[in-house]
Amino acid sequence: MAAHGELMDSVYRTQRHIYDLTRKYYLLGRDGLIADLAPPPGGSVLEIGCGTGRNLIAVGKAWPEAQLFGIDISEAMLETARASVTKAGVTATLSQGDACDFDAQALFGRATFDRVFISYALSMIPDWKAALVQAASCVAPGGRLEVVDFGQQDRLPGLWRRALFGWLAQFHVAPRAEIGRVIAALAKETGSAGHCRSLYRGYAIRGGLARG
Repeated sequence: MAAHGELMDSVYRTQRHIYDLTRKYYLLGRDGLIADLAPPPGGSVLEIGCGTGRNLIAVGKAWPEAQLFGIDISEAMLETARASVTKAGVTATLSQGDACDFDAQALFGRATFDRVFISYALSMIPDWKAALVQAASCVAPGGRLEVVDFGQQDRLPGLWRRALFGWLAQFHVAPRAEIGRVIAALAKETGSAGHCRSLYRGYAIRGGLARG
């Protein structure tokens, strides 16, 4: 965790100050995911890879009664997130940890959550499959895991795909071609209902699972 955390700190130590301003133009599908979360009254919501806190603030404003939690491997990002949620008047418990292996009970005082979501973070996590397994283990009975990330650009021009993937690689971002298959397998393994679909002609992919 330490090595990857240091890498993410080095990437975002400066960028975190302009992250939300620039990413809103190409991290597509985040707001749709947030709009669909609809946690139960007073329910709990965990974002894995919470970054600057932008998404948790949106959740908090949409559902003021929700209990919000966030985890990120980058302490630099968490520094910005803590300041941002405070400024926004949103209450959220934020902790540093590895998305692939963290103890939610120790960090947050609870092991499971009504809603767990990951927005454009799997493409930055080396062992992203382990992160999905970890996320699924944090979903409470009757709860849901929701994921959105870069797709394979399969219905967009090849030149666009090569340019985008080349640019993303500069920030250690690698879109995961197997997200749909892994979510389907994880849903079957956990006895959950899985879903996955392409957005914006393959620009993004949205998936998740619902526990019975």
